[in-house]
Amino acid sequence: MSSELLVDLGEDPATAQLGQLKLATIEDQQWPADESTLSKSETDISQHFDAGSPHLPWDHPFYDIARHQIIEVAGDDNFGRKVIVFNACRMPPQHQLDHHKLLMYLKGTLDQYVESDYTLIYFHHGLTSENKPSLGWLRDAYREFDRKYKKNIKALYIVHPTMFIKTLLILFKPIISFKFGRKINYVSYLSELEDVVKCEQLVIPARVKEYDNKLRASLKPAAQPPMSPPRSPPLPNQIFGVPLILLRQRSPDNDSVPVVMTDTISFLSEQGLEIEGIFRRSANVTLVKEVQLKYNSGTAVDFKEMEDVHLAAVILKTFLRELPEPLLTYQLYNDIVNFTSVSSDSQVTVMKTLVESLPEENYKSLRYLITFLAQVSANSEVNKMTNSNLAVVFGPNLLWGRDNAMSLSAIGPINNFTRTLLDQQHLVFT
Repeated sequence: MSSELLVDLGEDPATAQLGQLKLATIEDQQWPADESTLSKSETDISQHFDAGSPHLPWDHPFYDIARHQIIEVAGDDNFGRKVIVFNACRMPPQHQLDHHKLLMYLKGTLDQYVESDYTLIYFHHGLTSENKPSLGWLRDAYREFDRKYKKNIKALYIVHPTMFIKTLLILFKPIISFKFGRKINYVSYLSELEDVVKCEQLVIPARVKEYDNKLRASLKPAAQPPMSPPRSPPLPNQIFGVPLILLRQRSPDNDSVPVVMTDTISFLSEQGLEIEGIFRRSANVTLVKEVQLKYNSGTAVDFKEMEDVHLAAVILKTFLRELPEPLLTYQLYNDIVNFTSVSSDSQVTVMKTLVESLPEENYKSLRYLITFLAQVSANSEVNKMTNSNLAVVFGPNLLWGRDNAMSLSAIGPINNFTRTLLDQQHLVFT
């Protein structure tokens, strides 16, 4: 994995330098062919589209964008940052895609996370002369994404970069700030992403995986990059990645709420309620792994000794995200995604029925978590974490589809359900 440093040549590069590139006159030119190409039929995924899969109604203004699954949200990375994925291979030919809508859709996705630290992963393979956007569109996109989008993006990973994308970055070098340039990383093989995020939580397109395998096969044996490490068997005392029912059975007191949740929430209740941006910041990945290892080894963890609120917050989110099945369970996925269709008069009753149908350990853990988050929200004037903000952070950690990743069309309803649960928790858990 390599990082390119791009030099800032002006106080206001977006306005002072973009005009000098004179890109508008070549907006309609076709890009040079990339190192790998796909036929039109392969690039046009709309012909393989399952009309029942999106969660946006057909008359939604972004339906025609969401159905391609170009943009997805894939939980948190190893640092506790939200992961946004952009799949170039899922972009249909230029004449079949409204690129302005695509830009607005991307902004709509990022708008939910730009107040928190986040990571952007761009799978470049599959971008061809038929589906590449124009230079003018890229220029406009750069102008659209102002400082609020760039401030908290901690890393941009370009997977399977080609000479084309490297040349493009050189072309845009005068308008990309030095700070943003340091966040750009080239990733040659999928296995390199394991340092950043668990690849199994990314729904990597099949053609991207096939291309990665071809790259590996073309190398000499001595130059082969390491494969993604296989999932290690669970340790005798493992807590992360273990079903809640098994954790309950292991507990000496048959506790329904796992020790990771009680430890982190107890500490955060004492020391984190007045911390601005709690749950929005990332943590040192080495410390996160050390704490996970302690829990998985059966060693007691005392967050008071570490005095790191953001570490405890990341550990709580990581525990929830690494559950084999989400806390709200796959069984309730469709009900929750379609919850927006429930009338406001019936929402509390329906929500109460849904959560009470959860297994006991799920229900009690959810109640314990939501009760705590209500305390966090009660201090929102200080910590800036309203119910809406907490829903954006915790929604994707409470429920996800069986394929792990979620598009904006699915994550919106999930976040809405979480916000309503926080708003009505005093009625739902009575």
